[in-house]
Formats: sequence, structure tokens, C-alpha cells
Amino acid sequence: MSKDGSEGACKFYVVFLTCFATIGGFLFGYDTGIVSGALLLIGDVFSLSTVWKEAIVSATIGAAAFFALVAGILTDAFGRKVVVMLASFVFTVGAVVMAVSNDKVVLLVGRLIVGMGIGFASMSVPVYVAEAAPPTIRGALVTLNQLFITIGILISSVVAGAFSTDKANGWRYMLGLAGIPSIIQFIGFFFLPESPRWLMAKGREEDARKALMKIRETDDVQTEFDQIKSSVEDESSQQQGNAFQTLGLMFKTQPVRRALAIGCLLQFFQQLCGINTVIYYSASILRMAGFPSQQAIWLVCVPNAVNMLCTFIGIYLVEKSGRKLLTLISFVGVIIALVVLAVGFQLSVKNSPDIFIIEQYNDTTCSNITVCNDCITNSRCGYCFEKGNVSSGSCLPTMEKHTERYANPDFNASFRCDEANYDMDSPKYTWADNFCPTDYSWMAILGLALFVIGFAPGLGPMPWTINSEIYPTWARSTGTSLATAVNWIANLIVSMTFLSLLEAITTYGTFYLFGGISLIGLITIAAILPETKNKTLEEVQELFMSEEYKSLHHKPQQYATDNLAFEDKGSKL
Repeated sequence: MSKDGSEGACKFYVVFLTCFATIGGFLFGYDTGIVSGALLLIGDVFSLSTVWKEAIVSATIGAAAFFALVAGILTDAFGRKVVVMLASFVFTVGAVVMAVSNDKVVLLVGRLIVGMGIGFASMSVPVYVAEAAPPTIRGALVTLNQLFITIGILISSVVAGAFSTDKANGWRYMLGLAGIPSIIQFIGFFFLPESPRWLMAKGREEDARKALMKIRETDDVQTEFDQIKSSVEDESSQQQGNAFQTLGLMFKTQPVRRALAIGCLLQFFQQLCGINTVIYYSASILRMAGFPSQQAIWLVCVPNAVNMLCTFIGIYLVEKSGRKLLTLISFVGVIIALVVLAVGFQLSVKNSPDIFIIEQYNDTTCSNITVCNDCITNSRCGYCFEKGNVSSGSCLPTMEKHTERYANPDFNASFRCDEANYDMDSPKYTWADNFCPTDYSWMAILGLALFVIGFAPGLGPMPWTINSEIYPTWARSTGTSLATAVNWIANLIVSMTFLSLLEAITTYGTFYLFGGISLIGLITIAAILPETKNKTLEEVQELFMSEEYKSLHHKPQQYATDNLAFEDKGSKL
């Protein structure tokens, strides 16, 4: 940091700026989390198939992946601030469309629009914050974005619980309320400065100085200003190309290529550990573990609250223990949690209650089933049992188009769990169309809690923090947008396949699979990730140079701008 004393005077405003910017993270988290509760209601209202449920979730993710790439071009052309504002505007539009949708197609369109806003925000906010922050607290400030994501997820679970009793329109309020914070962010950003580094790169030196003085809350910023100016001037020869030329140069330049590979792998393994199955489908996971819908929606608050609280650990430790150690410990915690989840579901299946009561009706599809797990995995059947007595269970045909999928009275007017005999307020019987009573429900809550305890301090924020600081200015937007797109593509793969994986390799098999992928991620990241704490953005770039590259470039900052950019001549990644 500079010797001009600006570091000590800068913290209040830059934290204020960061909190306002990371409303984008809050929106990202809220929309991600609200799907978990809303999906239980939307699925019934629109009679959604498994494919449609996956499409509703995944549409946002696919759009986010594409528009994260677009955001890389826009942030270079129009500025970081403009793209953050665009994200909040688009998000507001998407929230309104979802809230007023009257069929699943309009709802899908709303999800796509919201995905556009998330793609813009997830790429632009970390870059904006990283370029405004001083080195000594940059990691903590960028991690604030992850904190706001977790706050958004927690608030979404509370909102989902509050509106879960309104089965007809509760989901509209859940999805539409996201428009309020996005409007606040859009208005507030009119009063925040643009990134000084971006302004300098565009030749607007006086504007860059004013922005830096505003962010640092002092006029004494000359040393830092000169550092930024020198860095940008060294890179100026690469500022002329378009996005494709920049991408080509990134692949040709050894340290940038290495940084990009590490950044993309971090984002890839963050998603392939299965985090968004916990976020998107947490209510469904708890329901499968034996909790009724109403309880499942509220119990989602438990892992989401733990997720938010444990993110504070990451904020505290990121500048003390460093990015790499936090990430590796996080991997270990996630692997343990996935094993707990897998074992819990495996024990539940192996100890699934037998069917003791056969209620007579014409269709034998359900009446011939002898075990609860086989009953609830058949889309045409549901399990009815007397509360507290698993020896009273029977497998009955369902009213497939009814929002509660009660036992179907068309077969037998005296079913214990048909609509006429089932009292929702004081039920004598429990109707379970997609879960079985089990003594291992606690393992699902424990597994989800352990997962977010392990994930939140490290794997949650570190990929974003590291990606925001490992690229030179000329490649920062493109590199961050590519890594963000990898994140969303991996997210899309997981969310699009999760429900299908549950059907194909069972619930516990799916969690074992995620655990195996996480183990591969742990080994890979341990081998290739350098430590970046307490270094300036310019110093970080030197960590990725090979010895061969260093021997050919005397001035470290020149590596990004040398007209004879070091190409693959036997150089290692």
C-alpha cells in the first residue's frame, strides 16, 4: 500500500461502497435460495414434471452463464459501475415478470430475465469491489459479496416460510419481493464512483484521481495513484484489441494462462461439490428425509443461517490464514458433510418401513408394493400412516393433479388419506407422497449444516476473491467473466441433473458422487494454487510466472504488455 497514509483513512467509505455494491450479491443469494421453497408450491400449482422443475431452476443458471460472458465485454466498454446498475434494473424487471406469471412459460421467461441480472452482477460486483479496495482488506471486502449472498439465501428461506401457507399465490410474493432491493441498489449507485483503475485505463486521469480520493476519503493519494497509472500505462498496448484478441493474448501469455486455468478450476470445483443442490433443493432434500412440506420449508433456515454465520469466519481469516489454506480446509469439511448425507439417506432406505395395511381398491399398482421407499418413489403412489405408528402404513394411489396429491377417492371412497378424510389442521394420519418416516432424519439436518459450515468460510467466497485479484487490468474483466461463466455452467450441470441423478443412482449415490468429485478438487487445488494474501494486484500477478518466463522478462509488470508476448515455447502452465 502507499506510504502516503491513505490506507488508514479509507476504510469507512470503501466498506460503505462495498456493502452497496454487494446488494447484487444479496439479490443473487435471494433468487438462488427462494427457488427451494417456491418450487414446492409452483410444482403443485402448475403440475410441473421433473423436467420442468429442473428447467425452472436451470433457466436462471444458463442465462447467468451466458450473460456473465457478456458482462466481461460490457464492463470493459462501459465501466464496472454501469454494469452493476444494469444488473439491478434487469433483476427488477425479472422479479415483476415472475410475480405476475400466469403459466409456466411466462414464469420460465421471468427466470431467464433474472438470470441475465445475476450473470451481470456475479461478474461485475467482485471486480468493482476488488479495484476499489486497498490490498490489506481486499480479501475481506470481496468476501463481503459472499456474505451478502448468504444473507440473501437466509432471508429467502424466512420469506418462503412466511408465505408457504398461501399455496395458491405465496410463490408470487416470494419471487416478486426481489425487486425491492434491486430498485434500492439502482438508485444508490447514481451516487457511487466508477472504478479508478477502469477510468485510468480509459485515459480519464482526472476522473480517476477524484474517484480514488472519494473512495479513500483523503486528497493524499498520490503514491497509489502513481502505482495505478504506471500499471495501466505498462498495459496500455493491450487495451486496443477487442474481446477475442484479449482472449487470444491471455492464452498466449504464460502467467495469465496459468491464472485463468486456476480461476476456472476453482469455480468448477466450487459448484461440482454440490453446493447448489443444498441451496436449490434443500427443502426437497429435507422432505425426502422424512419432514413434511411445511416443516421442510422452515427447517431450510437452519443450514442457511449457519451458512451466513460461518461466512464471517471467512471474512476474519482470509487476511490471516490466507486464501489457499481456507480453501483446502473447506474442501475437507464439505467431503465429511457429503459422507454424512449419503450415509443418512442410505440408512433411511435400508430401514424403510414395511407396508402393513392393504386398503382394497381395483388398481394393484400401489397395493402390491410392500416397502414405503418403493411406494413413494412410484409417481402414482403415496404412503399413508397413523402419526407415531409406522406399523399402520399403507400404499395408496394419488390424485396426481391435486396440489396436495391426496389419496385418490376414485378408487375407494373410504381411504384414510383421501381429501375428504384428511384434516390438515389436526391430522390423525400423515400423508407422505414423497417421503418415508425414518429415525435418520436428523442426519439430513446435520449433513446440511456440516456442509455449509465447511463451505461458507472457504469454497464459498475464495473462488470469487481469488479470481478478482489474479489477472492484470487488461485481462481482469475477460478472465473474471470466463471463470464466472465456468461457475454457472458447472452450476447448470448440477442443477439440471440433480433430480435425474436421484432417480438414476439414488439419493445417497448422488451425494457419494459429489464427495468423490470434491476429493479430486482438494488434491488438484492443493497442487496448483499459490497464496495471494496481503499483496497488491500488481504483485499477485508475479506469482503465476514460470522461472523460464521470468528469465525473459526483466520487469514483472511488463509480462502483460510485451509486444512479443511469451507464447508456448515449452513453457509449463
